[in-house]
Amino acid sequence: MPDEPQPGPDDDFQEMLRKLLSGEGQIDPSQLAGAAGLPNDPGAVAELMAQLQRAAQNGRDGIDFTVTADRAAGIAREGAQPLDPATTQAAAQAFQVAALWLDEVTTVAELTATPSVYTREQWARATAPVWSQIAEPVASSIASALTEAIDQRAPEELKTMLGDVSKAMRGVGGALFAIQLGQVVGQLAKEVVSGGDVGVPLLDEQVAALVPQNVAEFADGLDVPVDEVRIYLAVRELAHARLFRSARWLRLHIISSITEYAKGVHIPFDRVEESLSGIDPTDQEQLRDALASGALIPPRTPEQDAALARLETMLALVEGWVDTVTAAATARLPRSGAIAEMVRRRRAAGGPAESAFATLVGLELRPRRLREAAAMWQRVTDELGADDRDALWAAFDLVPGSDDIDAPEALVARLRNPSQTPEDDAFDRALEDLLNDTTADRPTEDEDGGIEGPDDQPGTSPSGDGPSGDGTPGSGPQR
Repeated sequence: MPDEPQPGPDDDFQEMLRKLLSGEGQIDPSQLAGAAGLPNDPGAVAELMAQLQRAAQNGRDGIDFTVTADRAAGIAREGAQPLDPATTQAAAQAFQVAALWLDEVTTVAELTATPSVYTREQWARATAPVWSQIAEPVASSIASALTEAIDQRAPEELKTMLGDVSKAMRGVGGALFAIQLGQVVGQLAKEVVSGGDVGVPLLDEQVAALVPQNVAEFADGLDVPVDEVRIYLAVRELAHARLFRSARWLRLHIISSITEYAKGVHIPFDRVEESLSGIDPTDQEQLRDALASGALIPPRTPEQDAALARLETMLALVEGWVDTVTAAATARLPRSGAIAEMVRRRRAAGGPAESAFATLVGLELRPRRLREAAAMWQRVTDELGADDRDALWAAFDLVPGSDDIDAPEALVARLRNPSQTPEDDAFDRALEDLLNDTTADRPTEDEDGGIEGPDDQPGTSPSGDGPSGDGTPGSGPQR
């Protein structure tokens, strides 16, 4: 009947795994195509089976991500518009204005490479290597879990067909993951407005780029001229790229932090069985929810929670700095506030990268402390100026931390007196509290070494005790 739900890729994927793990039969190539998100046509199925056959024969220990960029580019081309000379020139002019305005509000050096404009396909191909690097540890863990599942539960005829099933199925599982990763990157290419839109440095440190087609679609949702939106987004992108070029340690630090987190994701075989055993292959909604939730990814460990908190803090610091600099640089734009608010709402709703990270590596990269970090950078700017603010990115040890976001006034005080250590700050605060609270109550020593009490010195406490309460005389500040 026409009202009955039609099977989709999720159904095929779950049915394939259910049959495979229960030993009910061999893999249907059309189901594999659906699992990889490919159309069920003879050409796509043949291409997929060829890729999986190569992966099975290679049996390499690592994951082969060569198919990721091709799959991402294929999806990005769907509905894409080519770059025309007028659009390219408008983007170039926006970057020129952005560079001039940024020079007025930041000391971070300009790029030596000319900013670019990307089609969706170009963005997908340019960022695919970093996405692969980030996802590789989890892909390996999933491939290992599926390998164990096949070893224990696959029918004998499948093992005979594939030969060395452990290596073969590891390659097949990795290839399927790489294709699905390309699917996600291709979808992201239809959403992002720039190279740094996802917050993570996916492009080289010298590269700044806009995606004009997506910029125009973003502007359609605003009652703002597209020229203003283009300049605002060019300022954000250029500020982001300049920061990563200037702080050369920053890009490696963030990507390493993500991959180290991902290496902590270990997916045991029993979790594969548990995740699939309770799923009804005929319930499309249940299948869709299971896939979207990343059911195979286990709960975070305490160590991962701590690593995630550190990563979120660094991402919030980066985005907060970009927000602060962008706000200052775009003050001339009549509707900059409206554009900034739309950017914040878009980011608060999850942003284009959140679903990708959550699904692929069980990691949500939403900088929840972004507003607080931006307020801290603004406080430093107001109190000390752009030079001192930007100098904090010179080395990892200088960058503010979570405590500085909580108490920006302490950070400002420390920057004003660099010789002060945190211990000095704590001592000074304690001493100041002590003087403020007890100076009026302390007895003083007269010229003969005696103690002057309240009758001799008005305003002293009649107790005769010093600050410690043991009768030891204190000494007030001398003018």
